[in-house]
Amino acid sequence: MRGDEVIHLEPKVMEVLCYFAARPGEVVTREELERDIWHGAIVGYDAVTKTVIKLRKALGDDARRPRCIATIPKKGYQLVASVIFSDATEHTVPAPMAGRTDVAHKLLWVWIGRVAVFMCLVGVAAFMLWPTHNNSTAEVPSLLVLPLVNLDQDKTHNVFADGMTEDIIIDLSSFAGLFVFASHTSFQYQGKEVAYTDLSKELGVDFILEGNIRRLAESFRINVSLIDAKTGRNVWARRYDKNSHNVFGVTSELAREISQALAIKLSSREQQQLGEISTANLKAYDHFLAGQRVASQRTRDSIQQASLEYRRAIELDASYGRAYGALAFNMAVAYRRGWTDTPMETLDRALALAEQATLLDRRTPQTYWVLGYVHMMRKELDAAERAVEKAIAISPNYADGYGLLALLSNHRGNAIQAIKYIKKGMALNPYYTFDYPYNLGRAYYTLGRYKEAIVSLEEAQERNENVMPPKIFLAASYMAEGRVDDAQWTVEQMRVLSPDISLSHIEKTIPISNRQLKQKLLHDLSNAGLS
Repeated sequence: MRGDEVIHLEPKVMEVLCYFAARPGEVVTREELERDIWHGAIVGYDAVTKTVIKLRKALGDDARRPRCIATIPKKGYQLVASVIFSDATEHTVPAPMAGRTDVAHKLLWVWIGRVAVFMCLVGVAAFMLWPTHNNSTAEVPSLLVLPLVNLDQDKTHNVFADGMTEDIIIDLSSFAGLFVFASHTSFQYQGKEVAYTDLSKELGVDFILEGNIRRLAESFRINVSLIDAKTGRNVWARRYDKNSHNVFGVTSELAREISQALAIKLSSREQQQLGEISTANLKAYDHFLAGQRVASQRTRDSIQQASLEYRRAIELDASYGRAYGALAFNMAVAYRRGWTDTPMETLDRALALAEQATLLDRRTPQTYWVLGYVHMMRKELDAAERAVEKAIAISPNYADGYGLLALLSNHRGNAIQAIKYIKKGMALNPYYTFDYPYNLGRAYYTLGRYKEAIVSLEEAQERNENVMPPKIFLAASYMAEGRVDDAQWTVEQMRVLSPDISLSHIEKTIPISNRQLKQKLLHDLSNAGLS
């Protein structure tokens, strides 16, 4: 409540607000939020950041000049606004020595009680306020794969369930006759009860695949159902019982049967791809998934930890192409962020690993995407573009492929093409990561549309505060727009994130082939105070 105004919050956003309110003035880490609010579920920086963005919007707060919630770089968030408990809450708040989680939960129920009359409107409000994303290929059916639910008591198996969900999406995304939403969008609905008809309206989706998985000592059981989103009717259902030696073939089998249920005719290439698997080693797969879990944080420590997991996966299965590709990407990130004492050797090693990944796994678009990314970091833009186009040829629904093509277009100074690619990616991945508004903002910067660039780049920064590229172009855009104070402040934030950041490092690591564009960027950053 704000006076007589009612602000509708999604339940998860309300829970985060109550959690902050129980700890006013304290720094709340992302790890604590994941543990106590998401209860250990696999969430990346975007999930947490997006929730805070919604909360700031409801509070009318500004991340640049926070009155309510401050971002503490490399640590988390802090509620800087004062908290006063009304008479209605005084008797329900536990004593100060009570557990913090208990405080947050009791506060949550107090608030829920106070707004109970409005809670029935929350879902409707969310869907009305959130933009509808109709798929851009209306002539083919569209599909959203909801995360498989882990039915085991052992919650560590959640990682495995999420990995299998990703693999199902990879297999289905290879079908040219099916529009499949990206996995990042799918995982936005993890643990949520959302009506099929609401999903149909929100995303413009035709069909929904949902299911559950139980992992036992030597066997697996997977139940899946294909639902008509508009009517809620069950179109197709199947149970798969597999032992641990052949569980990895189940995603291909499932994808093939869904194509039959939807009367999608597969090409010979698509059929051949379904007959291939990335690994048959369950322990290697577990290590790969553990690496993926921490790598999404994009910090120096998380990249190092993930790389150890990928190496363990390779030790267990020397033919595991995706593990080679993931390790190559981490090395390319370390090069770009200056986290290596031997930059050129690191980049050479990244290329060798990426090439090995594509030799070992020709069915997975991610391996070609990584090869393209490494070539891009080496300023080999033509080779990078060929690799990414191969990824999209394998998987026409690969949203991140279009995102990387947009980045390559930006490096060439082709802003119009970049906007075209990134909007295609956004259609495939409505709950996109920071990369998407970053590329959009870069394109607007190139076109001299600085106000629009600032809007997009600020959104990118909000979605992931630990990555450097959005800050680089945001500082330049502020400077070009004449907002000198904002530009200088952003440069200071860049130094907090990476103390060694410099114009020479940016010139070396951002492979902009358009010399005039690169000089403008460096000129704007220099005027903003970066040396």
